[in-house]
Amino acid sequence: MPAGCRASPPWNWTRRSDVKRAAGIFALAALCAACDRPVPDVVLHAADAAPAMLSEWGVVYRDGDAFAVNPAAAPYELNTPLFSDYAHKLRTVWLPPGTRAAYREDGPLDFPVGTIISKTFYYPAARDGAVARRDAERTALVRRIGFAENRVLETRLLVHYEDGWKALPYVWNAGQTDAALALAGDVVSLAFDDGSESFHYVVPDANQCAGCHVTNHSARVLEPIGPRAWQLNRVVDVDGTPYNQLAYWQETGLLDGVPDDVPAGIDASDAASASLESRARAYLASNCAHCHNANGPADTSALDLSLTASAGRTIGVCKPPVAVGRGSGDRPYDITPGSPDASILVYRMQHTDPAIAMPELGRSVVHDEGVALVADWIASLPGEC
Repeated sequence: MPAGCRASPPWNWTRRSDVKRAAGIFALAALCAACDRPVPDVVLHAADAAPAMLSEWGVVYRDGDAFAVNPAAAPYELNTPLFSDYAHKLRTVWLPPGTRAAYREDGPLDFPVGTIISKTFYYPAARDGAVARRDAERTALVRRIGFAENRVLETRLLVHYEDGWKALPYVWNAGQTDAALALAGDVVSLAFDDGSESFHYVVPDANQCAGCHVTNHSARVLEPIGPRAWQLNRVVDVDGTPYNQLAYWQETGLLDGVPDDVPAGIDASDAASASLESRARAYLASNCAHCHNANGPADTSALDLSLTASAGRTIGVCKPPVAVGRGSGDRPYDITPGSPDASILVYRMQHTDPAIAMPELGRSVVHDEGVALVADWIASLPGEC
């Protein structure tokens, strides 16, 4: 039984009837959300014919006064999501009828050709056009986001074709009626409602998507990053009913081959659920390992921040930097045990200067909570270099 199932005693995930009953409740709620308006069909467009407007895909769309998810698509959550300037994210997956994804313990799940994955970035809106600065609470799956309370910025699609995955960024217009294809990316000026800072939110162009989604520089192919077994192994609340995502996906026909023993889910923000080391390693895996892995674009750095990488020098402990330039901040090692202030890893996380900051793409502000987590972990490490 997936580890996350143990977190919800009232719900017995070993009983198939319970899972199917939850699926029925979930589907009914989804259909009722849009029952007063026609629901668009999901359309899988050809790889060389991406439509100009997001609504033409039918996966997500404006429905009255709300952003809505098509009932045929499944929203999902990750244990430890990538940080993106405090933006909240609504993730969905749609599979062609009659197909299933295949379970993988390592790497992303094996999704069938025709899969459409969407990720929509939005902020809780505040007065005078500002947006809220706070991490999202990852407790409940949602299918609707009210435009009166939120500002939706962009929706990124990752579509699986016969010859591989294709990334398509769409930017929502000021009226929040639809999103237009933005292959050249975009820049949106924002300010936080607490007055802490103004910043430029960057929508990556289609080529920059490869900077994160090509996780193996030899294969040079795009792939999903987030939907992995350890990321999906979590209990999520749907209309008051807790269920485990992996169990739900298998029992409702989205996924095949889930074993009894799956990798533990690690929520980097939940100190009660895992050790400091586990949470820090999960955070680094989510935010850094798409480049810093044994086969990734940053493999020449000799730094591997994968969740399964061995401890010690491999993850940066007492490891001198490689061709890092100003990014070292005159610090001698990636990680100096007991001393976050002497560690390059923390230094780069604390900066927004493009010549220093890590990750190189995807953020324009510092994630204070992430820096504190990694710094606390490094401070706890014994030994010396």
